[in-house]
Amino acid sequence: MGKKVLHFIGSFHQGGSERQAVQLVSLLKENGQFEVHVATLNKSGVLLEEMAKAGFDQIEEYKLDSFFSLGFARQLWKAAGYMRKHEIDIVHTHDFYTNVFGIFAAKLAGVGIRIASKRETGGVRTKAQEKLERYAYRTSTAITVNAKAVKRYLEASGVDTSNTYVIYNGLDLARLKPGLKDREEICKKLGLPVSKRFVTLVANLRHGVKNQPMLLRSARFLKEEFTDVHFVFAGEGERKDFLVETAQKLGVGEISHFLDRCQIIPELLHVSEICVLTSYAEGFSNSILEYMAAGKPVVATDVGGAAESIEEGESGFLVQSDDSKEMADKLAIILADRELGEKFGRRGRQIVEGTFSTAKQLKSVVDLYESLLEDQ
Repeated sequence: MGKKVLHFIGSFHQGGSERQAVQLVSLLKENGQFEVHVATLNKSGVLLEEMAKAGFDQIEEYKLDSFFSLGFARQLWKAAGYMRKHEIDIVHTHDFYTNVFGIFAAKLAGVGIRIASKRETGGVRTKAQEKLERYAYRTSTAITVNAKAVKRYLEASGVDTSNTYVIYNGLDLARLKPGLKDREEICKKLGLPVSKRFVTLVANLRHGVKNQPMLLRSARFLKEEFTDVHFVFAGEGERKDFLVETAQKLGVGEISHFLDRCQIIPELLHVSEICVLTSYAEGFSNSILEYMAAGKPVVATDVGGAAESIEEGESGFLVQSDDSKEMADKLAIILADRELGEKFGRRGRQIVEGTFSTAKQLKSVVDLYESLLEDQ
């Protein structure tokens, strides 16, 4: 067995960062070049089942109530003790909370290689959180980002990016293969009208940065011309009631569907005609890659790494953030020309297969680990 790497994953709930982290540790374990350990701040969530299938029987948990409490200090010492006991060579963290806790614990333990991650460009963290995270970056050996846009964001924020590496998300195409393909059966399971065409947005309903109201406003522009089109929102969160109320106020309540947590995303994408992203800010959207892998045309706000995956006019369209009229206009072009939509979908699938594979992601991470170990 090779060098020992400890990955800190915030939780195992169904989120983009969490899924990418779970996928990466599973790939590394299967690869066998490193002895992979996993720790978390919250040992709960649906992705624990995937961790068990990958053979992770022991996951260390360090629950926190605050970064500024005696409990935080105790957990920090406990985590550092684990690292010393198991002679961890590399610590790799995956989000804001694990960046702060995991990097500081690794520094305390004397771990030589400390890798932080940044997967967002703004709109999520408070100024105090951003300041704390910048301190974690200064304590890191390296920072991984999932888009060039995220690296530029860090530079603009005053972070030294000389040790920052772009490693794109990888997509497991097998996981996104629909188990069902019968449209009527899928729509029945999802509670959707089988006779309608669907414009779909997959994003959590927890953060305003996802900006679902943008699509609701676009729906208002489109509903008279495209009477057979409905709008589907897949995601869970406390903003659902607000969004349902917004849909009613805009007069699009009857053509808007909120699915909460959707357990059959591949099937939902299979029956969708167009997929969208409406975020004010992103790092590198997993949803865009999933849309493209499903062979669907994409209309997305030009934020974060969207332009690094979507080829304008070839696999979809990019629109200005919060410009619901521009989004409606682009959606109308595709809704009126199914052949164009199918062409965009085919090109999107080709892009994912060629650029965003799990094999490329794994190789990039292994190469980074080996390079940092050689430089020690």
